Amino acid sequence: MIYPEKLEKIIEFYKKLPGIGEKSAERLALATLDIKEAEILDFAEGIKEAKKYLHPCSICGHLTDQEICSICSDSGREKNLICVIEDYKSVFSFEKVGNYRGVYHVLNGLISPMENIGADDINLSSLAQRVDHLENPEIILALKSSIEGETTTLYIKKIFEGKNAVISRLSYGLPMGAEIDYIDTITLDRALSDRKQISS
Repeated sequence: MIYPEKLEKIIEFYKKLPGIGEKSAERLALATLDIKEAEILDFAEGIKEAKKYLHPCSICGHLTDQEICSICSDSGREKNLICVIEDYKSVFSFEKVGNYRGVYHVLNGLISPMENIGADDINLSSLAQRVDHLENPEIILALKSSIEGETTTLYIKKIFEGKNAVISRLSYGLPMGAEIDYIDTITLDRALSDRKQISS
C-alpha cells in the first residue's frame, strides 16, 4: 500500500463508480483532499440526503423525492404515451432531448434467463395496470438491442396482444447493445421520432 489507509479508503470508494479505473480514482481522491472542509461536508451531506430521500415514483418508477415524480404530476404530459425504459438514468437522457411530451415507465431491469431474472423481478405488472386505464395508449419500447432487451420486448408485446394498445420501438439507428444514457441527444431524438410500430 503506497497511500495512507484513510486515502486508500477514498480511492476504493471512487473505484466503485462506473468508468472509474485505478488512476482516475487516485486523481479524484487526491483532488478531494484539496477541497475546503466546508464544501466537503456539504458534499457528504448531499450524498447522504440523496440516498435517504430519493426513491422510485409510485406510478412510473422514476427517481424522485416525492410520492409522485414531477413528470407524472405534470398535467401537460400526454399520459396515454408511455416510453418504457430499463432504468431511471434513461429518463434523464430523454428529458435532455426535450421533445418528448409523454410519460415513462421504468422497468428497473430486463428479463434475463441467464441471470435468473424473470418478468416478476422487474416492474412489469404495474405497466399493464396503467395501460388498462388509458384510452388509445401507445407504448414506446426504448430498450437496448441485446438478448435481454429483445426478450423483454417480446414479453411486453405478448402481454398486450389483443388489447387496444399500439406498441412501437425506437428506430434501429441505435448502436447494437448501446445503453440509452450514453447515446447523444440528436441520435436519441431521431430514434424516437422515427419509431416503428411492432404491434399488429
